[in-house]
Amino acid sequence: MTDKPVLVVDLDGTLLRSDILFETFWSAIGRSRMNMVRGARALLHGKAALKRILAEEGPIDVATLPYDAQVVAYVEKWRAEGGKAALVTASDENIAQSIQDHLGVFDEVYGSDGMRNLKGPNKAAFLTEHYSKEGFAYMGDAAADIPVWSKASKAITVNVSAALSRQVNDLGQEVEHLETVPSSIRPYLKAIRPHQWLKNILVFLPMLTAHQYDFQTFFYSLLAFIAFSVVASSAYVFNDLLDLAADRAHPRKCERPFASGAIPIAHGTWMGIGLLLTGLIIASLVNGLLLLVLVGYYIITMAYSLDLKRRTIVDICTLAGLYTLRIAAGGAATSLVLSVWLLAFSIFFFLALAAVKRQAELVDSAKRGKLEASGRGYIVDDLPLISQVAISAGYVSVLVMALYVNSPTVIQLYSYPVALWGVCLILLYWITRIVMITHRGHMDDDPVVFAAKDRISQICFLVILACALGGALL
Repeated sequence: MTDKPVLVVDLDGTLLRSDILFETFWSAIGRSRMNMVRGARALLHGKAALKRILAEEGPIDVATLPYDAQVVAYVEKWRAEGGKAALVTASDENIAQSIQDHLGVFDEVYGSDGMRNLKGPNKAAFLTEHYSKEGFAYMGDAAADIPVWSKASKAITVNVSAALSRQVNDLGQEVEHLETVPSSIRPYLKAIRPHQWLKNILVFLPMLTAHQYDFQTFFYSLLAFIAFSVVASSAYVFNDLLDLAADRAHPRKCERPFASGAIPIAHGTWMGIGLLLTGLIIASLVNGLLLLVLVGYYIITMAYSLDLKRRTIVDICTLAGLYTLRIAAGGAATSLVLSVWLLAFSIFFFLALAAVKRQAELVDSAKRGKLEASGRGYIVDDLPLISQVAISAGYVSVLVMALYVNSPTVIQLYSYPVALWGVCLILLYWITRIVMITHRGHMDDDPVVFAAKDRISQICFLVILACALGGALL
């Protein structure tokens, strides 16, 4: 026997580098938008009722959750030394029991039951009564745990702030502080995906194709670029929150900040809202039309994240449209009329890139022996058709470019239009190469990101730029 007190471990932010309330919320929303209504209705009966309905409507795979390995090891050591351990959480007890069934490291499990929210003073009272004889040591991570720590024989903190650490020290109990996750801004930068802002350079295309190089046009284009980048980052954050289950099942995407637990999901929710509001404010400073385009972009993006990405063909058409909306934003910001040639080229060219993105996912699924792409509406047998869409749409975009070279507009804008034929030839080569690389399984999840890193793609871009400059200046 041992005189060690019972080790009571919190779940959210302690055993788990995440929060079950937010996990189930985003899972429920991803399954049905009506779950927002059901959740609001349940909240009228208290947070415990909300947690129960979210646990029912937003089931999660506990095997893929981001557990804190050091905390699990601490619990195992405690039990190996003869002590008992209990998982006591404000999260719904059904999920807590599923986690214990998966980990198997606790002797007892208690959680919110749909009526009682086992948090703060409620948890302190429950533990004091339940472990009045043995006493208990408590492992937690938040200010809400202070009432519990004050009743414990030993306080164990996990990744708390310096201020909270001082508060726990002042309680007078034996204290142990665990630092299992290094504090860093890098996961937050990774979550907003600044490398994806490369796509937003498209807002400068109306200025470039119209040969409007004055400061005002550039400044408004720059503001549109910043606004679009910030709003796009908000969409990426929310998309990752909605895609948690699919990302955790993916060999590479499981390392994303929210899926891996590097960033608390609660932080992601507020990040998404803050980024969205910042982008909309910047757009409103330019003009109402840019704001309208940006709002439309965001609505379509969220519709894509919630539903459209699971619909075959509709998904790649939506992606192509979102790329083209970036060009429309540049036109809206600068009040430049968009060329029909530019819009036609962008629709087909970005349809090709969207198809390449799906092609890459299907090739990856085939390599892993899966019959379908996770979270998408395609099966591996669709691969030949998607490859044909990619190559066909890409070639049509080159055809549009070739027709544009012979148009009266080019004669007005370029002193040596023949140089633009070089653009057509390079694009023809590049598109064919990209599809071939994807077919062989060497494509990243995003062809734009791949192109930014690929040396040959960089050379192709420079040659295209040289041809465009040559046509304008020779």
